[in-house]
Amino acid sequence: MQSDTTGFLQEFYKILEEAGTKGASDIHYVPKRQLLLRVDGRLVDMTEEWNVSFSMEELLEALLDKKQQKTFEENGEVEFSCSVFNKRIRVNLFRQSGTCAMSVRLVAEEIPIPQMLGLPEAAVKMAGRRRGLILVTGAAGSGRTTTMASMIDHIASNYERSILTLEKPAEYLFQNRKSMVLQREIGIDTQSYEAGLKAALKQDMDVILIGEMEDLETISLALTAAEMGHLVIAALPTRNAVTSIERMVECFPDYRQQQIRSQLSDVLTGVISQQLLPRQDGGGRVAAFEVLLANQEIQSLIKEQKYFQIPSVMRSCRKEGMVSMDDAVYDLYMKSMIDWDTAISYAQDGMSMRQEVQLFYIIIEI
Repeated sequence: MQSDTTGFLQEFYKILEEAGTKGASDIHYVPKRQLLLRVDGRLVDMTEEWNVSFSMEELLEALLDKKQQKTFEENGEVEFSCSVFNKRIRVNLFRQSGTCAMSVRLVAEEIPIPQMLGLPEAAVKMAGRRRGLILVTGAAGSGRTTTMASMIDHIASNYERSILTLEKPAEYLFQNRKSMVLQREIGIDTQSYEAGLKAALKQDMDVILIGEMEDLETISLALTAAEMGHLVIAALPTRNAVTSIERMVECFPDYRQQQIRSQLSDVLTGVISQQLLPRQDGGGRVAAFEVLLANQEIQSLIKEQKYFQIPSVMRSCRKEGMVSMDDAVYDLYMKSMIDWDTAISYAQDGMSMRQEVQLFYIIIEI
């Protein structure tokens, strides 16, 4: 960082520090208009409390390289990750109403271990597999990136593997422990997920992480990589295991879908779906994890396109480590980690959740 930029970068760094102290996950800033923090899923207005003196132009000149500046000028938006002193952030910069605005995601300084996230043991064991496809799914802001980072760090710490990550942008920075971890950023180190995956198939990689499966080509290559003996960990912006499987298959034209179902059933290891729920004690948010394990019964249902039967199989196979989203939410409620209203609003079937909880209390009274 150049000396003449140090002053306003220090001011920006102070904002990042204070946002982190308040437990914020994101900062939203429109110069001279508004500065908001995302805290436990809610927006908190800090415009009057924090007086920002630096200009957006100064900040952009310090944060963006020439290629990123050109992208922003041509497209009106750019996304990147960087470090401001020792703070790691992901920035989405965009034009709106004739001016600039930015959304900043604060990246944790340390990658949490799976147990800190509450990741079920069955999901952790999937990370130790030699080959297959693991899907990590959830809405934007549900913690998918952190879960995948935790799984990669777990692999790197416990197994001797060659690991490649393909991300846009790269948020967490990994350490080489027992494994070798190589990180490629889309748009900087490789042109696209498709190009990065094609190259990865020739690079002797054991594990490949795909930050987002955006299109048919990426999904097709992910399936191919898993077939070839790689362990592929990939993200999808879907809300549960069933919709994730449907989404992957329905990306393809009708004439290919039977082949894709067969291919997916052969390589799928499991699906981890998640959402973040506000804690009852007000101390942040807690993750609810749905875990599907691709046993023979699940594989058959995928091949036969009987997706509607998957939830009942998951409930009957709970001893194997499968957990439905509503069971995960119910467990959090019974542990007093979330309140009644949260349990009902975050359940995928609110009516069934209400009946299950009421039945529990009836049995207790008896």
